[in-house]
Amino acid sequence: MTDNSLGAGVLLSLPEILRQLDLRFESDIVLAGVIQSIGKGNLRGIRHLVKTWSTPIRGAICVEGVDLGRLSYYADGMIRCEVDCDISGINGWEKKFKPNAIIILNDVINEILKLRLPQRPRSRVIIGKISGGFKHGMIALDAILGFEIQGVSDRMVKAIFNDVRDIIDGISHEYEVELNLKTISNLHAARLRYNHPLVKAAVKVMNRLDIKPISGSSESELSIFLSRKIPAVTLGISHGENYHQRNASVRIEPIYRGIAQVIGVLQAIDQGVCDE
Repeated sequence: MTDNSLGAGVLLSLPEILRQLDLRFESDIVLAGVIQSIGKGNLRGIRHLVKTWSTPIRGAICVEGVDLGRLSYYADGMIRCEVDCDISGINGWEKKFKPNAIIILNDVINEILKLRLPQRPRSRVIIGKISGGFKHGMIALDAILGFEIQGVSDRMVKAIFNDVRDIIDGISHEYEVELNLKTISNLHAARLRYNHPLVKAAVKVMNRLDIKPISGSSESELSIFLSRKIPAVTLGISHGENYHQRNASVRIEPIYRGIAQVIGVLQAIDQGVCDE
């Protein structure tokens, strides 16, 4: 994937880049490529790292491959879920209408889309993936729906989750099938202010490099740092195309400025912008 490969490449190259630039830092710099981040991993790698690190962490930079100009300094609350519908083991359906697992989950989607979500505090439900069935001419006996609830308020995210759970319980009862709702990942809302010295320093560095900052929420390792009161930002390295697809590509030329901004923000942290 474009994000992971480019980010890992920059991370591995930083020691040699700093050596070639003859840069020295007062602080220790820890380069961490954490595991169990995506999906059911629920960011276990970074959670374990910050929980067990024995000394104070002054600040952090999360590196993403794309897009150059990305400046994330806040994370929304999030609950990521899967709904599993498996009717293959149900007996007694031969004498009456046989349900279709995909159709059942389609009803779940339709009911979720009927929910009235507030614009303030901002929240949304993203239907991200659905899979199921065996072949074209056979009723689907199993299917899985994946979705994510996001919002700036943890309380609102939890309230929407409860509404969705009620929807699933109701449809399960109506169809007389078992729908299994699983929470596979969750994050608490956390943020820095735009006027935080680290954010202001990052903006200054990006402006000097003629990079236009674009802010947005980041449901990634950033949220773990921020929830533990560790100042952190997420920066993008370059531009690319077809993200998260097999034919993903990344542009080479912008990488130089992308790396330069990371080094500039590292210097700002070393000089104390996170200590105020």
